[in-house]
Amino acid sequence: MENKLTHLGHTSGYPQQYDPSVLEAIPRSENRVKYGITNDNPGFLAFDIWHAWEAGFLTQNGLPVAGVLKIIFSGNGPFIIESKSLKLYLSSFNMTRLGNHPEEGISLFLQTIQNDLDRVLETQPTVAFFSAPEYNENDFSSWSLLESQFDLSATMFDEFNENPTLLKQGEGGLSRFRLGSHLLRSNCKVTFQPDWGSVYIHFQGKQGPSPEGLLKYLVSFRNENHFHEEVCEMIYKQLWDSFTPEELMVTCIYTRRGGIDICPVRASHARLLPSILLDPRTLGNKIFRQ
Repeated sequence: MENKLTHLGHTSGYPQQYDPSVLEAIPRSENRVKYGITNDNPGFLAFDIWHAWEAGFLTQNGLPVAGVLKIIFSGNGPFIIESKSLKLYLSSFNMTRLGNHPEEGISLFLQTIQNDLDRVLETQPTVAFFSAPEYNENDFSSWSLLESQFDLSATMFDEFNENPTLLKQGEGGLSRFRLGSHLLRSNCKVTFQPDWGSVYIHFQGKQGPSPEGLLKYLVSFRNENHFHEEVCEMIYKQLWDSFTPEELMVTCIYTRRGGIDICPVRASHARLLPSILLDPRTLGNKIFRQ
């Protein structure tokens, strides 16, 4: 029996040859309007970083070439790419023959992907391929976890839909911190499958949330149905609107599904951007949730 899957509500099979028609773009404005974010002036620097851990194709003589694809594109373009459509698109290369040798094939592979994503997203991505990855330190290996900041057993978590009022709860609001958490979880807006992630926040201002209030807020995304990029922007915007910090950076590192992980970054200043994550020449060490 032929394997079928549901893609955006339509039944379709995996493409057996290169097929750019499966790529689906979704307007960023769908979620931004509610938060007063415009594409022309969103109020932050925005980048979306995708790692495709199962990328590959064949050379003309049938030799498989496999590796990791890193895609970086502006988060200020008009569209995001729907993740399942990207999985189908990249899968369409698996039996496609490119180049007379691996180096030529990789060059054609990257140029084709860059051109197709540029056409669909209306913003040019940077695309890199790692055939024998050498891993580097990640940007967040020294950051403290919110889960270790207070006694979780004595804290009641009972809000599982986004509730920014939780940011005001708890004692000891922090004016400056670099904290992460592995307890982020939301659900895909299209398939409703669970999306597990880690979130890292740099904050500097006169007064910010307490560790308890911040963690309760992050946990409150558990029953939300949003794209990864939207969750990152929602966290950023609620922190910004609630506390008006001098500096703010939010990065979400999501667990891979279908061989792809998505890592959106939103920051108030360029110097706060995670350097390894945004370097197309570098593949960082995988974080716990990846």
